[in-house]
Amino acid sequence: MSKNGQRLQIIPLGGMGEIGKNMTVIQYNKEILLIDSGLAFPEEEMLGIDIVIPDISYLIENKDRIKGIVLTHGHEDHIGALPYVLQQINAPIFGTKLTLGLVEGKLKEAKLKNNISLNVIKPPATIKIGSFLVDFIRVNHSIPDSIGLGIHTPMGIICHTGDFKLDQTPVDGQKADLSKFAELGSKGVLLMMSDSTNSEREGYTMSEKVVGQTIEDIFRVTKGRIIVATFASNIHRIQQIFDAACKFNKKVAVVGRSMVNVVNTALELGYLSIPKDIFMELDEISKLPKEKVVIITTGSQGEPMSALTRMAMSEHKKVEIVTGDTVLISASPIPGNEKFVGRTIDRLFKQGAEVIYEAISGVHVSGHASQEELKLMLNLVRPKYFVPVHGEYRHLVHHAQLASQVGIPEENIFILENGRVLDITSDSAKMAGRVTAGKVLVDGLGVGDVGNIVLRDRKQLSQDGILIVVVTIDKESTEVIAGPDIISRGFVYVRESEELMEQSREKVRLALKKCQQEGISEWSAIKSQVREALGKFLFEQTRRRPMILPIIMEV
Repeated sequence: MSKNGQRLQIIPLGGMGEIGKNMTVIQYNKEILLIDSGLAFPEEEMLGIDIVIPDISYLIENKDRIKGIVLTHGHEDHIGALPYVLQQINAPIFGTKLTLGLVEGKLKEAKLKNNISLNVIKPPATIKIGSFLVDFIRVNHSIPDSIGLGIHTPMGIICHTGDFKLDQTPVDGQKADLSKFAELGSKGVLLMMSDSTNSEREGYTMSEKVVGQTIEDIFRVTKGRIIVATFASNIHRIQQIFDAACKFNKKVAVVGRSMVNVVNTALELGYLSIPKDIFMELDEISKLPKEKVVIITTGSQGEPMSALTRMAMSEHKKVEIVTGDTVLISASPIPGNEKFVGRTIDRLFKQGAEVIYEAISGVHVSGHASQEELKLMLNLVRPKYFVPVHGEYRHLVHHAQLASQVGIPEENIFILENGRVLDITSDSAKMAGRVTAGKVLVDGLGVGDVGNIVLRDRKQLSQDGILIVVVTIDKESTEVIAGPDIISRGFVYVRESEELMEQSREKVRLALKKCQQEGISEWSAIKSQVREALGKFLFEQTRRRPMILPIIMEV
């Protein structure tokens, strides 16, 4: 804390040491400015989980202090948790036109539109939110209307780049406002937070226009139907697909719920320019000759329920992959999705399609800055203190090394973890304790009701199955009246393992007899004895540990 009692704190609640669920608290004295509110997609071991959101206990405890939520852009990992956050917190939201257009769609879907203040900001702009004066600075990314932030606090300036790259030839002609970052640098930036996603990649990230040229070249030589899978949010990519289709006199249909939603929102807000006669419904387009057809679809990450995956498995209601089709996967796999994408590509080849994907072509470029761009941004802003954000731990470390190379002292670089508090004054910065942070799992309509114990049970069920032991006991004498009956699911097929099942029943009988002899009448103790005896026996026989669920009925 500084001499006059002022206190500035940076508290990441998500996005550190991980890709996704970006959420950062900027706290000055008792006022909070929240940057982003994102989700993450579940890891493979999170069986049945739909999405993961940050733990917002800290925000709920301090909800009266929150002056506003500022969104850097419209990707799910920056806006996806809003419908859940806004059920517990009411704060004005600030973002660009497209970002808030996408947010509005999410809030309508969640039936949450009432009394939420959505404030559209057009960069370059400066607005006052509580004690904070916030500059909205245009940057390039893989979705239009992306911004960085200059946050002026009484303690000093905080610069947050948002997700960015430096594209010298952007598709929409909107270049990053580098002069504003330089202007902040010349005023003196106390702390900089910058995107670390591509900090391992040398050189520069290629322009989005390069992909447009590749797509055009593919459209020029392809004879059959073309199916393009990309991120629904990559509106510049979608525009370039429509442009190429227009140039070669092809018609386009859009498939996949999120793709349809984003294209409709972008058209409505003027971020896509498409001639009316080129855009057709899927039912109409299927009547055209195959060489005239282009389909834009979701599923570039091999998601199990996505349109492309269903096409690859011959399960899509309206699109069947046939020999002669060309499939472009215009996206790179998010870390962890490589296996799903590879599986989808294999299935598409099996169906007779020609598949063009990132590993063997230029059909995708990243939306994130590589090393030389990250160094350039650091040199423009010249911060006193530096915190790498948005990346797995190795990305943060690599970015910290780049900051050190351009002259930021190592003791002024902080690699934070979710929940770790960084206390800053105009002449010092130090780690200062922790707040509650972590993962909240969303399964269907349940938020946070699936925890580690439920996941552990699901994992056990998926690996070793379940045995249900049903027995009826006389309440007075504790004699076994009926059973034990054993029902097996996912462990062994009862008819083929009759001997094992009979031996298992005998083990249960012995366990119940032992309970009777020792005068054990508590249900929980009897169940425990049955579980232990049967579990030990089955492990000896099969080297598997099914979940054992004893059901005792009293009469």
